[in-house]
Amino acid sequence: MDGAATVPRLNRLRVDASRNRERIIAAAREAFVEIGPDVPLDTIASRAGVGNATLYRHFADRWELAHQVAVQSMTRIAEQAEAAAHSEPDPFEALRHFIHAAVDERVGSLTSLFCKGFDKSAPDVVAARERLESAVERLMDDARASGQLRPDVALGDVMTALTQLSRPIPGSDCAYFDRFTRRHLQLFIDGLHTPIRSTLPGSAATLEALEHHEA
Repeated sequence: MDGAATVPRLNRLRVDASRNRERIIAAAREAFVEIGPDVPLDTIASRAGVGNATLYRHFADRWELAHQVAVQSMTRIAEQAEAAAHSEPDPFEALRHFIHAAVDERVGSLTSLFCKGFDKSAPDVVAARERLESAVERLMDDARASGQLRPDVALGDVMTALTQLSRPIPGSDCAYFDRFTRRHLQLFIDGLHTPIRSTLPGSAATLEALEHHEA
């Protein structure tokens, strides 16, 4: 009887631990967006509704937590790009839906995590980034093939713009930021659409070029 009773108890403990881990990651993502990557870990624990000891049982330090936040965020954004490609028959509308979803996900907040102490070459980070890039490239290729996306923009152009449009100043009024982001986002999307009304200066940015420049 004791052995039989132990199995459900262990299962409950595993479920509780998994839920705590997910709550910590979700709270960390929100805190990184609102406050910045240097937010105290006890603030994150408090937002997640757990104690500091629970946080440290799951994550050895700030950078392990930031790592998981980044991987989950990139995976979620990639899933949104893939879903847009499957659910929207019009290629440019699919791209538009993804752009709005990526901004809602605060893709710009990811860049604040990619600083000292963060391993961008970790296999799961590389896999998540490649999945995201592939999904967005597909959306852009389809929109370009339909004749609706201007031909002189590349993946790096779109992702850089989304990063800039979805990075609120830590500690700022998010409601104010969100209100004006929608206006600027629409201006950006209109600029992607054909017919072209101006010539872009310089050459189209690629993610490889951007990463080389940052290095």
